[in-house]
Amino acid sequence: MAAYGVLVSLMHIIETLEKHPSPPISINEKHIQSLTQNITFLQEFLDCYISPFADSHEADPLERRIADAVYAAEDVIESHIADQIHSGSTIVADHDFYHNLQKVIEEMDLINKEVKSIAFEAQTKQKPVAALSASSSNVKENVIVGSNEVFLDVLDKLTGDRLNRQIIPITGMGGIGKTTLAMNLFENALVKDRFDIRAWTTISQTYNVRETLKEVLFRASGDSSTDLSEDELGQKLYQFLFGRRYLVIMDDMWSIEAWEKLKFFFPNNQNGSRIIVTTRLSDLSSQLNESCIVGMKFLDEASSWDLFRMTVFGKESCPIELEKIGKNIVANCKGLPLSIATIGGLLAKSERTKECWERIEQNLNSIVINSNDGFCLKIVRMSYIYLPNYLKPCFLYMGVFKEDYRISVSMLEKLWVSEGFLKPRSGKCLETLAQEYFKELVDRNLVLVDELGSTGNVKFCKIHDLLRDLCLKEAEKERFYHVIRDDPPTSISERRVVLKTAGLLGSLSHTRSIICQYDKAVPEDGKFLPSQDLRLLRTFRACDFERYFLENVFELVNSRYLAISVHHESRFSSSIDLLWNLQTLIIYSSFANNLHAPNEIWKLHQLRHLEFPEKLILPNPRSDDSDIVIMENLETLKGVEDLLLNEEVVKRIPNVKKLDLTYYSDQKEGENCLSYLQCFGKLECLRCSTSYQSGALLLRINFPNSIKKLVVQDLLSYYMTEFGAKLEDILPKIGSLPLLEKLVLENGVFKTGKWETIEGQFQKLKFLQLSYCEGLVNWIVSDSSHFPLLQKLRLYNLSELEEIPSEVGEIATLKSISLDGCSEAAVASAKKIVEEHEDLYGEQLDLCDW
Repeated sequence: MAAYGVLVSLMHIIETLEKHPSPPISINEKHIQSLTQNITFLQEFLDCYISPFADSHEADPLERRIADAVYAAEDVIESHIADQIHSGSTIVADHDFYHNLQKVIEEMDLINKEVKSIAFEAQTKQKPVAALSASSSNVKENVIVGSNEVFLDVLDKLTGDRLNRQIIPITGMGGIGKTTLAMNLFENALVKDRFDIRAWTTISQTYNVRETLKEVLFRASGDSSTDLSEDELGQKLYQFLFGRRYLVIMDDMWSIEAWEKLKFFFPNNQNGSRIIVTTRLSDLSSQLNESCIVGMKFLDEASSWDLFRMTVFGKESCPIELEKIGKNIVANCKGLPLSIATIGGLLAKSERTKECWERIEQNLNSIVINSNDGFCLKIVRMSYIYLPNYLKPCFLYMGVFKEDYRISVSMLEKLWVSEGFLKPRSGKCLETLAQEYFKELVDRNLVLVDELGSTGNVKFCKIHDLLRDLCLKEAEKERFYHVIRDDPPTSISERRVVLKTAGLLGSLSHTRSIICQYDKAVPEDGKFLPSQDLRLLRTFRACDFERYFLENVFELVNSRYLAISVHHESRFSSSIDLLWNLQTLIIYSSFANNLHAPNEIWKLHQLRHLEFPEKLILPNPRSDDSDIVIMENLETLKGVEDLLLNEEVVKRIPNVKKLDLTYYSDQKEGENCLSYLQCFGKLECLRCSTSYQSGALLLRINFPNSIKKLVVQDLLSYYMTEFGAKLEDILPKIGSLPLLEKLVLENGVFKTGKWETIEGQFQKLKFLQLSYCEGLVNWIVSDSSHFPLLQKLRLYNLSELEEIPSEVGEIATLKSISLDGCSEAAVASAKKIVEEHEDLYGEQLDLCDW
């Protein structure tokens, strides 16, 4: 896996140098051709190569050799880039560079020759990993606890009156209890009476259609025919099942292709036959039967304890002196039945003493993974082994975050892009690929959704402790990254490092990525980066206790991703334009004075995201500059004050998608600050905070039709309502935006006391929030068609609002209403809407009244 990721990374470096308008170095065509041919061949090889070490604790020597050769190529190229930039010369005749590059190419040529000698057929017949059946474990897997509702739901589907053959997909992460649920259903007395024939088969990733048909035929009829072809077995099975009511359970399916090859042999007898499929892949469940998916959830606290108690004590009760520590152990299993059953099985055979249980609690994760011959790890590891190569680095990267850490999806995707292991495909930009890869990991139940955004996007995610431990084990095996704690190793060869202790930055000369997770403040002398020792660094994230000098950070000329907290004496250096490949710059500052960026910031060709939570003064680009750079990649510009969006600025950043701007003046250099806003044809998200005669400024804004999310914050009206924006004049303009999904209005004034919506507006709006909007008494919505797609309504501190229009309750898509600081009459109307909505649609709205 590491080899595949670094091949993608090297190809990315080469392509970036080729496409960059002002590359720091050039590589001659002959070397580029040799490198490209080697990379392409080795990628194609690894795509079909099945490592004989896949089920081993050791790394594959061939993959490691490939990785080391490609790492060497990266070192040669990126070291030369750093030398070239620091020398200040545009052309350096470096014979050592070409000599070293040629040596690397020769090593890759040699590897290619050896790879070509490998017998592909022998290597790719099947995965060297045995499929794990339920009987592989000694854990009491027939115990079903906490899934009674799911059990009854599936039982109802099995015994219901639908006559069509029905597929029932059961989905969830490895170890969550899918097979256990299927086994209990299979053995249920009602099910036995209902179906003439019951058969069970395990599909697995390495399915064989002929063997599957043979197994189902044998279990259904007792026929053990061995000399029939695949089609003959299929026809025989079809004929046997024809006219009979059957239940077939297909356990552990991994691809729709398996079902596509099997489905013809299971007749639709119009008699209530059923097929249950268990799978870890949510997207596969949707393909099988989107209307009948059964999703397995983690156990809640009470159900987790019940399963643990039954596994350890059977019908006995837990001794009082062990109950507290037992519940601590259960809590650390995070609701995963496999973990609970595994640790419970171990404790059932251990001494029932407080001291023994405390020892187990202190080493819980290690014990869960290694007990029962590593069965727990084998179960979850199958999900990793069967990942496509392009997803493996993305999954392993999840392990760099702390246990139970709420991971920002936006941050995660930016980090993936900067690391260089996302392989371009189908002409899509890397951000789009990152979003697709994240969704794939969620669909495979390897990443957990922790919080959804206002329009249904995933804002935060988590990873289960058992899967995180798997990431750490595999990362150590593959040398994908290294976590350094209080006792650092003497030498570090890993390209990615997670630092838990300050003061070690000088020992990381080969490191490309550093994620700092310090648990205490960095001493004053640790605020200076040893930039010469980190000259190859691409990714640097240090946002907790650290405070680094910005000008020092900008000496890292190979940087792609910088997210840092800066020292109060920091200054923006004009040398920022030396960061030839910088993609993301996020700066956190805790001091009062704003940072002033130099004009050189407009020279960053590759910049995609520029974010300053504490505000930045950005100069206007020079119109007379002879070397004008069009920043075509810039998508995000956040935290900028009083930016004059004139024709020159729009020309420089034509593809921006997210803007977060604050204005203390509506004019700059005699021009309207937002006069060219409508020229941003790709702008999707706009946050505009105003604090100077904002009513006039907001009225003059012409919003581009591309906007999907809009936040308007009128800072001045919070203190002086007479100067606030007249919202009833602004809202018709906002309501006509054809793609608007989210609208937040903070402050502002309804000077007439009334807001009456207009037919045909807000047609795509899903989320509406009004906060501190003074003077709103009457909100008139004449028909529910005015907000046909509204899902969430948030009303905060609207003390004069008499009621929420009853027509809001008729909106079929509405899911929740939240109020805080509103009048009693408004709260009463919200409660009435909840009742009416349930009468209309049979669904209970979420009502939150703070």
